[in-house]
Order: sequence, then structure tokens, then C-alpha cells
Amino acid sequence: MNAITASRRLLLCAAISGFVTVALGAFGAHALRNTLTSDMLTVWQTGIQYQGLHTLAMLAIGLLSIQLPAARWIKRAGWLMLLGILLFSGSLYLMAVTGITMLGAITPFGGFSLLAGWTALGYALYRLPRTNGP
Repeated sequence: MNAITASRRLLLCAAISGFVTVALGAFGAHALRNTLTSDMLTVWQTGIQYQGLHTLAMLAIGLLSIQLPAARWIKRAGWLMLLGILLFSGSLYLMAVTGITMLGAITPFGGFSLLAGWTALGYALYRLPRTNGP
């Protein structure tokens, strides 16, 4: 798979995640508002917030990776964030609708993946060649 194809796949995942974020946010606000306890609705909202934030980060990373196709760590950052969204937000969504609080044991793995994504992005940016002048 070439660098542009990988970037496009990451951008497609970001677009899908953005759609899912809005859909699940609306679902939580309307369909779950009277079904979930206030604590579980807060858990749901936390999943939405983290998914939305990291979806935007994935979008930026995907666009950046098109401009810098040789920077492998940029793409890795995006994929780590996608994994983090799936594990972190996904476990919170499942916990909120099922009430199975043991699913919260998965959440830290997602959080670690999100942190690793930000770390990978920082590392990639640190490694960019330095230029002299404007």
C-alpha cells in the first residue's frame, strides 16, 4: 500500500468516525435521554467528546500525511487514535447502554492508545527536517 492510499484510508476512517460521532451524539441526546441514568448518560457523553476530538485529530493527521508521505510516524499516530476511539469511546458506549461496568476495564487501553497517538504525532513532528528561514 502506498503512502497516499494509507492517507486516504485514514481520512475515510475520520469521515466515518465524524458521521458516527454526530449520529451517536444525537441518539444519546434524544433516544437515550430518558432511558439511561444520569451517570450513564455522562459516560455516553464522555465517549462522544473524546471521539469527536480525536476524529478531528485524525482528519488533520490524514491531511498532514498527504503532505509528508515519508513521515511514517504521522500515519501511525492516526491509526493509534482510531484504535483509541474504538477502545475508549466504544467501551464507554457499550457500558452506558448495557450497564455492564466491567467494560470500563477496556477504557484505559483506549486511553493509552490515544496518548500513544499524540506521542507518535509529537515524535513525527519533532523529527521533521528543520529549515532555515521562512
